[in-house]
Amino acid sequence: MTLCPCGSGRDLEACCGPVVRGEAPAATAEALMRSRYSAYVLKETEHLKRSLLPEDQSKHDADGVRQWAESATWLGLTVHSASETGDAGEVEFTAAYELDGARQEHHEKATFERRGGAWYYAGGRVRGADPVVKGPKVGRNDPCPCGSGKKFKKCCGA
Repeated sequence: MTLCPCGSGRDLEACCGPVVRGEAPAATAEALMRSRYSAYVLKETEHLKRSLLPEDQSKHDADGVRQWAESATWLGLTVHSASETGDAGEVEFTAAYELDGARQEHHEKATFERRGGAWYYAGGRVRGADPVVKGPKVGRNDPCPCGSGKKFKKCCGA
């Protein structure tokens, strides 16, 4: 048995595994958020693009997301709150990771939309300090390093 990286305490195959591989839809906004964290840990970055709103997928920075996923050591996920109202969901979480020997925390209040029965990541607001990004400074019009597919100024830089 391999425990799921999302911290649910469940086996990967009974939790995020099928969602990350695109074999099953996420049942809730929280399940999608947990699967996105697991995709970073497992370095299954195609799921991160696939789980964005369809209109945002073309803006996805696959290389930047892959670089972040591969250069970080993922330490754990804490879900602070999760709620759904109709086809809208919100999940506040903290993802802990180590980058270049320094422990970091990405604290986000993420929004999700359900379309045609499938949940998608719609965006989020980083709480507290911005995530540390390895590499050159991110410009306002560059893709956001969090992997949302949006411009930095419309996402974590807002």
